[in-house]
Amino acid sequence: MKLNIIKQRTLWWFISGAIILVGVVSMALSWQQYGAPIRPSLDFIGGTRLQLTRDCSTAANCTQPIETSTVQKVLDDQGLTGGSVQLLGSDRQSVVVRTRNLDVDQRDQLQKGIEAAIGQTDPNLTQSDTVGPILGKQLLTTGLLSLIVSFGLIAAYLSLRFQLDYAILAIVALLHDLLVTLGIFSLLGWLIGYEADSLFIVALLTIVGFSVNDTVVIYDRIRETLKLNPNQPINDAVDIAVNDTLSRSINTTLTTVLPLISIVLFGGESLKFFALALITGFVAGVYSSIFIASTLLAWWRSRSEGSGFDGDDSDGDRVTNDEAINDLSDNDYSEPLDSMPNAL
Repeated sequence: MKLNIIKQRTLWWFISGAIILVGVVSMALSWQQYGAPIRPSLDFIGGTRLQLTRDCSTAANCTQPIETSTVQKVLDDQGLTGGSVQLLGSDRQSVVVRTRNLDVDQRDQLQKGIEAAIGQTDPNLTQSDTVGPILGKQLLTTGLLSLIVSFGLIAAYLSLRFQLDYAILAIVALLHDLLVTLGIFSLLGWLIGYEADSLFIVALLTIVGFSVNDTVVIYDRIRETLKLNPNQPINDAVDIAVNDTLSRSINTTLTTVLPLISIVLFGGESLKFFALALITGFVAGVYSSIFIASTLLAWWRSRSEGSGFDGDDSDGDRVTNDEAINDLSDNDYSEPLDSMPNAL
């Protein structure tokens, strides 16, 4: 199967634009209510975290799993509405409560109330900590700075390996992936009460690194096509490059996503959302590499060369693509990136 990437560019851009628009609206609403594009967890806004585990050595204390609604009622009764409750373990005998900053007396009162509702807890497994608002702000600042630095390093690398316009358009594709991920998780904040924690920042950084790898492979293939056929129209070169690397991009993403699906299905609560963020970003990344980064490069190069951006190339031009494909058919683009040719 051969994809006509350039001719259908409007469709690819429309799909991305629609998803990003919905996400931006959701993030704008979240910003009005929470002061952040995604509902933030205590990692960023500060608060108290209390983890309690039932003492199963007590007779009949662990016959039934803890119910989230039972613990949530204790929070509501103590005026801690808005706190989050998370159950741990397959047997659901441990509970983690996150709420606003509590002093020692308030925390003890909360612990006694939860113990009265769920049964005796094991003091050796009880954990509590408090994150101040200053530390939470520092975590957010550090995470955002890490993203900015990663973008800068990627732009510098691609500028050296290829050319400046390659680097700029690759960054645009990365922004696409981040906006899609942020938008979807902003919607999850409204739909199921998801709260972004420090693991979400880690997921974004991982998405950036994974996504740019696919883009580099496709850009390198485009460069190879143009080197072998200097007079090849950029639109044709992009179509050839994308189709030649299509199976590689899909297979790499698929083998990465399958283990993450297992984590979503069988992992712990916090890891589920981490894995889901990676899946969202990886799928958005392979989509942007194939349909966004490549078509943007063709549009920009055609525009800069003054040839216009006409996706409906004549059939005569398409016939010459078979020769280019045959010339490149023996190349193996599953090899490491370091073995690829140097920049133009």
